[in-house]
Amino acid sequence: MQIPILNGIYVDSTPELRTSYPVNLVPVPKESGISSGFLRPGDGIVANGTGPGIDRGGINWNDELYRVMGTKLVEISSTGTVRTLGDVGGTNLVTFDYSFNELGICSGGEMFFWNGTTLTQANYTTVTIGFIIDFCFIDGRYMITDGERLFLTDIGDPFTIGAFAFEEPIADPDPVTSLLRLRNEVYAINRYTMEVYDNTALAIPFPFQVISGAQVQKGCLGVFACCVYVDRIAFLGSGRNEAPAIYVGAAAQTEKISTQEIDNLLLEYSEAQLSAVKVEARNDKSHQHLYVHLPDRTIVYDASASQALQTQVWFTLVSTIVGFNQYRARNLVWCYDKWLVGDPQSSNIGYLVQDTGHHWGEQVRWEFGTLIVYNEGKGALMKQLELVSLTGNVELGTEPQISTSYTVDGITYSQDRFISVGTVGNRKKRLSWFQQGNMRNWRIQRFRGDSDSHVTYARLEAQIEALAY
Repeated sequence: MQIPILNGIYVDSTPELRTSYPVNLVPVPKESGISSGFLRPGDGIVANGTGPGIDRGGINWNDELYRVMGTKLVEISSTGTVRTLGDVGGTNLVTFDYSFNELGICSGGEMFFWNGTTLTQANYTTVTIGFIIDFCFIDGRYMITDGERLFLTDIGDPFTIGAFAFEEPIADPDPVTSLLRLRNEVYAINRYTMEVYDNTALAIPFPFQVISGAQVQKGCLGVFACCVYVDRIAFLGSGRNEAPAIYVGAAAQTEKISTQEIDNLLLEYSEAQLSAVKVEARNDKSHQHLYVHLPDRTIVYDASASQALQTQVWFTLVSTIVGFNQYRARNLVWCYDKWLVGDPQSSNIGYLVQDTGHHWGEQVRWEFGTLIVYNEGKGALMKQLELVSLTGNVELGTEPQISTSYTVDGITYSQDRFISVGTVGNRKKRLSWFQQGNMRNWRIQRFRGDSDSHVTYARLEAQIEALAY
C-alpha cells in the first residue's frame, strides 16, 4: 500500500491530533506515475562574500544589489565584491523603495536617499515627524509614516514635506504598522485594520483619499510582517479580539491561509516576538512561496502547490542539525540571475542553490512523517517499507545514512533504524527497511537524515500483512 508523505500527523499532550510538516524538504505537486507529488531537498545556501555587518535588508535597484549591513549601505557586485556607500545607523531591519532618480532607505527612524553618487539624510523641518517606521514611493512622491500620521514629500523632491501634507487614519484608532503599494494604491496597514488610499488629485497638499469600501477588517502585527504576495497583501496579524494568524487580502476581502497547526505554532510566541517577524515572498520555478521568519524556524506557504493539491501546503526551514533553530537566509533579492540572501547571524553574503542542501557549508537536518496507518483496529505486521527515491545525488565523498522510526501513540518513537542511501552516481539504490515490527491499532512512521543525503522522495510503499484479531 502507498502511505502519503507530503505531510504527517503527531499527537501532543492536550491530547490533540496535529499536523507535522516536512522540515528542510519542499513539497512539489507533480503527477509522475509514481505519485501525485514528491519531497525535494530544500535549497542550499552558498557563501559569495562578506559585508561590514549583519544583513538588515536588500533591494535590486537599476540591476544592482544594495543592502544595509551593520550600519552601512553597501553595493554588492555579481562576484560578491562589496562597496560601502555610507552610514545609515540603526540596528533593526530596514525598508527600501525607489523612485525614478534615487533609492530610499528607512533606518533607525530616519530617512536616507542615495542618488547614485551621494548618500543624504533627510531633515524635515516643516512638519513634526516622530520615529519613522516605514515608507513607500507612489506617483512621484514618498509616503512616510511614524505610526500615527501619513506624510507626503513634494513631487520629485524627497527632502521636502509641505507644512500641511499629512493625514491621520481615522477609520480606527489602532496605530499604523506598515505601508505597502499595491495596484498603485497605498495600503496603510494598521494593527487591526487596513485603509486603502488612492490618488484622487482632488485635495491639496494631501491628494490621497481613503477608499471607504476597500477597508480590510484585519491588521498586521509589525512593520515587516507583511508583503505583496500573489497580487494581494500577505500578513501576520489579526482583527480585534482575535488570535494571530496568517492571511492574504486586498480590497476589503481576506483569506486565511494558516492552518490549525500553524495557528497553534504561532501561539507559542509572544506578541512582541511576532511583531518582529519578517514576511517575504519568492516566486520561483512555478512555486509561489511565502516565507514567515519566526524566531526559531521559518515556515513557508506555497500558493501554487496548495491550489494544485487542493489543500494548504506548508513546510519548515531550519539551519541546524538537531531540533529547531533560526533559518539563516533572509532578505531574498532576485539579482544577477540568482536569489541572493543575507545571514541574520553573521556578515555572510550568499545565494540559494539546489545542487546542495548545506547552509553556509554546514550540515542541516531534514525530517518528514506520514499520516496514520490504520487497519480498522485489526493490527498488522509491517514486513517491508520502501522509500521510492531519486538517489545518487549525495555529497561527494560521503555515504550518508537515513533512518526511520515509528510511534503507536503519536508521542513516543521507537529506536531509529538506519540504512545507507549510497554514493554519488548510484542511481539504482533502493531504500528499503525489512521486518519493521507490528501494530495493534494504528501507527505513524517518521524519516530523518541530513543534507549529505541530497535525495528526492516520491513515494512510501509498505508491504503489510493484516492480523485477524
